[in-house]
Amino acid sequence: MSGSSHPERIGPYAVERSLGAGGMGQVYLAYSVAGDPVAVKMIRPERTNAHSRARFEREAAIARTLTGTGRVARFIDADPTADLPWLATDYIPGRSVYDTVDHRGPLSVPHVASLGALLAEGLAAVHAVGLVHRDLTAKNVMMGDFGPVIIDFGLGAFVGAEKGSMSQDGTILGTVAYIPPEQALGVTDVTPAADVYGLGTVLLYAATGHAPYSGASWPAVAAQVANPEVTPDLSGLPEELAAVVTSMLAHQPGSRPSLAHVTRQCADLLRSMGTSPARARRSLIEQTTPKDHPTMVLPQPDAHMLDRLDELDRQLREESEPEPPVVEKPAVSVPEPPSRGRPPASRRVASELRERYAARRELAWSSR
Repeated sequence: MSGSSHPERIGPYAVERSLGAGGMGQVYLAYSVAGDPVAVKMIRPERTNAHSRARFEREAAIARTLTGTGRVARFIDADPTADLPWLATDYIPGRSVYDTVDHRGPLSVPHVASLGALLAEGLAAVHAVGLVHRDLTAKNVMMGDFGPVIIDFGLGAFVGAEKGSMSQDGTILGTVAYIPPEQALGVTDVTPAADVYGLGTVLLYAATGHAPYSGASWPAVAAQVANPEVTPDLSGLPEELAAVVTSMLAHQPGSRPSLAHVTRQCADLLRSMGTSPARARRSLIEQTTPKDHPTMVLPQPDAHMLDRLDELDRQLREESEPEPPVVEKPAVSVPEPPSRGRPPASRRVASELRERYAARRELAWSSR
């Protein structure tokens, strides 16, 4: 897929334009039939196999249950069985932390501390439902009008879905300069400590404008990350942030702090600097909102896009048109109304519960 051409439709969404390419695939701005903008990512063919599809389906189901935080782009829909698997999330207008630093330079200490507290609190809610991002970088954190928001959750199913630390096309699984040592060593089933490390790289980049490791080639960088004797590059990191960032970038997962501890450290640092977490968050938003787009208004479809949305609505309605009802002759007894396909979920669940209860009761009687 190239950035100059894109599909007209992905699942139930009409595509407007490309938002760029990432390590996992291509991202598009699209619209639902109701006209809401969404971000849809299609996964690259080389990332898809039976294992990654199954893992993606599981993580998509878990992502639907995520509540309790506004720091993660809301999961909307996904299709792991499509020729090119895709997932749709809230569209977050704004710049990434990476682009923000590139545009205006490193953030101040209070703003980095606020960023750390907010993201650590949000990540804790994600880990509580059993998800791990596995590829958290400065490019995967958007600075919206509500503050920082993590994107690309759910794509972790494709990071590490293949065995080994490097894929067949010669790329490391994850963004090489930002992955934790365990991923560089080939560990695929990483723990939440991997995201603590990833968050440490985000804060380091926000404060200094560089990654913890760099080199002329990705194998050279991966070798540095995996080597416990090579410490991260912390040049330019303000002294006030050194303790929290250094601990998050510890080589051993067990040596990294919990997210709750990171939140407390960052909040305490803000208070020691004479401000509160709430005031620091407000200042962070003011400083990272693009001046040429201060209200962060969501994109609006033009007339051509509206016509395409109308056509998509017609197609989707035709595809979901119910089959003609089956007319059956009346039976002697009064049966339940005929149904096509699977019974309603409520009736199906009730039937399963009755069968389970009957089996347990029979087992209890037989054991007397």
